[in-house]
Amino acid sequence: MGKNTPATVALGRAGIAFSPVEYSYDPSADRLGVQAAEAIGEPPSRVYKTLMADIDGRPVCVVVPSDHEVSMKKLAAAFDGKSAKMMKPADAERITGFRVGGISPFGQKRKVPTAFARQAADLPYLYTNGGQRGLQVRLTPDDALRACDGRLADLTA
Repeated sequence: MGKNTPATVALGRAGIAFSPVEYSYDPSADRLGVQAAEAIGEPPSRVYKTLMADIDGRPVCVVVPSDHEVSMKKLAAAFDGKSAKMMKPADAERITGFRVGGISPFGQKRKVPTAFARQAADLPYLYTNGGQRGLQVRLTPDDALRACDGRLADLTA
């Protein structure tokens, strides 16, 4: 498995320090983020999952701890919208250029507004998808936000 993905290339170009961590991806896992956390030996609260959503017809990227669920009401409010829904997998893949299970907030084909769950600010580091199944990247929350021009928001249920 190569470590050069659009996500890792984008992080490198932005001068962001990160550590790639490969793991054995299990496509049959009920919760892919939690499975990734177990595989790399980190608590699920430190391994963030990347989700694509639709706010009033606009695509957005949402990054939350893998052991949390997104509140649709809070998600809509975070992007000054009225209604939010999760994006269909095929649409998420088309917009990001990544396959489901490997969607990263970094290096997406189409730049969309991105928000990380507020609890990320309390962590010394976090993991998020590195742009392919079986690849996580470790970086600081500040660097993660800077890399995707993201912001913190209250997103979880």
